[in-house]
Amino acid sequence: MSIDIIFKIAAIGILITVICQILKKADRDDIATLVSLAGLIIVLTLVIGMISELFDSIKYIFNLY
Repeated sequence: MSIDIIFKIAAIGILITVICQILKKADRDDIATLVSLAGLIIVLTLVIGMISELFDSIKYIFNLY
């Protein structure tokens, strides 16, 4: 596993947090919620790709094809 993916997830989290705080200060709580959901979806797509690679590696290691 590369450390780059951890930095990407952390950067997305920090960016989403800053945007949400700015939107909450501007009384735009509904948009802040949508932004946080979008950030969650982006991170989940990254993680699902990694889990898929993990299962492929496990299948290859144990010859489960």
